[in-house]
Amino acid sequence: MNIKAVIAEDDFRVAAIHEKFLGNFKSIEVVGKALNGKDTIELLKEHNPELLLLDVYMPDQLGTELLPIIRKQFPHIDIIMITAATDKEILLNALNYGVEQFLIKPVKRELFNQTIEEYLQKFKLIESKQEVDQDFVNQLLKKSTASSYDTKESSLPKGIDEITLVKVSNVLKSSDSGLSAEQVSEQIGASRITARRYLEYLITVKECKAEVVYGAVGRPERRYYKV
Repeated sequence: MNIKAVIAEDDFRVAAIHEKFLGNFKSIEVVGKALNGKDTIELLKEHNPELLLLDVYMPDQLGTELLPIIRKQFPHIDIIMITAATDKEILLNALNYGVEQFLIKPVKRELFNQTIEEYLQKFKLIESKQEVDQDFVNQLLKKSTASSYDTKESSLPKGIDEITLVKVSNVLKSSDSGLSAEQVSEQIGASRITARRYLEYLITVKECKAEVVYGAVGRPERRYYKV
């Protein structure tokens, strides 16, 4: 899976930070950065990316003014807005044009990573299906009823997403010899830090256990087992 991304941000320093953040995700390639609305459209035409990180306040045109243009010319592009704008009308306008997420600056790295990870999970879910059924729709809208966990996502602690939690649990079920956080991260397509967060949560709800295993060179490794 290779996702091309464009960053539209009038502050080149902020754009560089967001590019660095995206660099942690192997499946995402930043193909261009734009400092204004005109260049944003040109980059979209040139690269036809799957993902756009879009600022609101740009020198020639508001990001929200670009939304109808982008939706008309690139109807399937996914948009995450990252902005200092706190006006409710701007938020509602963005939501009406189907943005994936609306992040208010300054954005903490943890929230940025979580947003991208959730986007990647959704992207992979969509790519995995040619036909849809109700279970697929429920998963896509994060309202899965097939989970053994509480279906009310609000009951989960902050930073724990139900769909990812089920994926981690299923990965553990498929292994009798246990898995490291790195092995789990590779199978779910997320960072090792994220995988460990979910694994440690599963331990707290007694769905998982961990043991320290020593490898051939004597280096200890924490392995997780489904209970």
